[in-house]
Amino acid sequence: MVTTRSSSSARANGTPQSNGKSNGAISRKQPKKRVSDDKLDAITKRPRLEEKTDLTRWRMLDEKGRHTWHYLEDDEALQKWPQSFADKWYLGLDTGLPTLPKPTKPLDSVVNGLTFFEKLQLPSGQWGCEYGGPMFLLPGVVITWYVTKTPIPWYVATEIKNYLFARAHPEDGGWGLHIEGESTVFGTSLNYTVLRIVGVDPEHPVMVKARTTLHKLGGATFAPHWAKFWLSILGVCKWDIVNPVPPEIWLLPDWVPIAPWRWWIHMRQVFLPMSYIYEKKWTCEETDVIRGLREELFVEQWEKINWLGNRNSICPVDNYHPKSWLLNTVNWVLVNIWNPYLRTKGLAQRAENWVSKLVDMEDENTDYADLAPVNAAMNTVVCYIRDGPGAYSVRRHIERLEDAMWVNHEGMFCNGTNGVQCWDTSFLIQAATDAGLEQDPRWRPMLTKALKFLDEQQIRENCKDQQVCYRQQRKGAWAFSTRDQGYAVCDCVSEALKSVILLQKTPGYPQLLEDQRIFDAIDTLLTYQNKSGACSSYEPTRGSELLEMLNAAEVFGKIMVEYDYVECTTAVVTALMLFQKHWPDYRTQEIKSFIGRSVKAVKRLQRPDGSWYGNWAICFTYATMFALESLKSIGETYSNSSHAKRGCDFLISKQREDGGWSESYRSCEKMVYTEHQTGSQVVMTAWALIGLMKADYPDIEPLKRGIKLIMDRQQPNGEWKQEAIEGVFNKSCMISYPNYKFTFTMKALGMFAQKYPNETVV
Repeated sequence: MVTTRSSSSARANGTPQSNGKSNGAISRKQPKKRVSDDKLDAITKRPRLEEKTDLTRWRMLDEKGRHTWHYLEDDEALQKWPQSFADKWYLGLDTGLPTLPKPTKPLDSVVNGLTFFEKLQLPSGQWGCEYGGPMFLLPGVVITWYVTKTPIPWYVATEIKNYLFARAHPEDGGWGLHIEGESTVFGTSLNYTVLRIVGVDPEHPVMVKARTTLHKLGGATFAPHWAKFWLSILGVCKWDIVNPVPPEIWLLPDWVPIAPWRWWIHMRQVFLPMSYIYEKKWTCEETDVIRGLREELFVEQWEKINWLGNRNSICPVDNYHPKSWLLNTVNWVLVNIWNPYLRTKGLAQRAENWVSKLVDMEDENTDYADLAPVNAAMNTVVCYIRDGPGAYSVRRHIERLEDAMWVNHEGMFCNGTNGVQCWDTSFLIQAATDAGLEQDPRWRPMLTKALKFLDEQQIRENCKDQQVCYRQQRKGAWAFSTRDQGYAVCDCVSEALKSVILLQKTPGYPQLLEDQRIFDAIDTLLTYQNKSGACSSYEPTRGSELLEMLNAAEVFGKIMVEYDYVECTTAVVTALMLFQKHWPDYRTQEIKSFIGRSVKAVKRLQRPDGSWYGNWAICFTYATMFALESLKSIGETYSNSSHAKRGCDFLISKQREDGGWSESYRSCEKMVYTEHQTGSQVVMTAWALIGLMKADYPDIEPLKRGIKLIMDRQQPNGEWKQEAIEGVFNKSCMISYPNYKFTFTMKALGMFAQKYPNETVV
């Protein structure tokens, strides 16, 4: 349900400004009410929405790296908790920061950038940011609130509405897989549902336009698997339309090639609660909103839809990874033979119990934060079904779902994780050290706070029941976000470890991590290498790529298992090389062998045009930077390495007339370098320059042109403005890294200043 204010505006509430029924028309008939409908409708009726909230009343609370947003309705509370510079910047408000002296050389530009960015450092020592982009995250959270009868405050509902209105496709009014993507059934059906839940009238022009696009795409019967799953929980779809997610697959012995422990962590942690809910075929209580959605989301009359016959129906624009013949066969067997004739109640109960235990292990190992918002929302529903609405597990889940929510000038949305804290903090430290500013007393307090944050966030123990719940060793590691979330990623471990070493080996910084804790990090890093010599992300590869034949997600590619990732491999190489410089006698031969195998893998992964494909940011520019950095760490540069030379030549070939680089997310999808339609981007320009300078590219002129572009784009107060989206996962979904425009730009400028101290550029 949604709590409301007493006043409202018709426009914000979704009252239509015009009829708007010519394309997305819906017919209304009075349904027969059940006995309980009056009471149920009273708590779930359409809320009154404001046009907007007062952005000066929003606050982001930092509790040792945990980020939660709060709206202060009380004026006294407002006075006691003033907005910080960071709050204002996140919300797009005027920070009031002064104009800084105009830079005359690159190091001046770094100083201006740090002067601004320092103001955004949070009390615990790290930097927060939005981590949005995907458009399928918010629906899971909002639907979970709705089905668990969690109150949605008016200010939350209002800003969710504003965000989705702002992010509707400018031409057709739908929503895509991510904020820069074309409209899809996945994005449009789920985000339309969110808007109805938070109280927008179906005849609001935004809704009519979105519904028209959805119907043109075929309606919700042509949604991919994950959308059909969520809509079935609501009762908007019937469970027959959802392809099987059998919990008994979790009973397979570990030696079986398709056993779930072999899957990529995000897949198995999503399909784990999904299988429990699918087994229960649980649906929330019917409401007017749900009855309305049954009329609005489909082209066909709801009562006449062949649910079972539409299990495999999917709109072509959603079908990035079509289901294989093998998966279709397995699904047919499960639906038509296994479930009705062969599956025993005893087996089903045993599978359900084991899945339930694995869900509890995930919750316990993360204090209910869970891996990411997708499985966190699903785990919440599992606990609600199993434990009841008042259970601690449900209440704690609802609290922790707040960790992923974010507010900016457009509204409220859901981040990809509970933050980017350790990752961004590590890169800021490296940007300062690459500029030679770590010994400057001006920046020592900021960097010391950052070091203390990484000290506090190092994971000090392995997971409870690590082997039972299929978790990777993590003692001594760092997560992408926080220690609470607790999922170590090898490149996050590497970048944090490098940052700690760089500062602790600089005179004057506190020695917070003793040698044994550094060794713990190294011990964990050495577990990440694949047989190929390369590294993956969360774990070494456990299963065959043939498992992609069982990829049921449809909207993502390369999702079933871990793969060899250039960026992860190179991060580990550079961390091990830096470690060996200071601790040459610790596991010397093992580290040497690890580096040798990894470098061979990096060289093998180089493409014929000299580039490397990036899996975690866009795209060839990003990975090529990391690859050239790792080659430099072993002494291979433009002058003595054909691999480094080819990498540099690739980057130079992509430099634009204005001196910058421009790469679109389409590169990730097509696996072909594609320029962004808006032109040069400061982040891609910084990545290219870093790679070229790491490789000692001999011609300074292309470097100067790129540096000039970055300096010219810097604002008078020291910041850089947001440009195109920077990150990616699973080839098809983009995600934002807004702090990259600070950390990597300053790193490039600082490296240039150190390498060419007498060059002014401007």
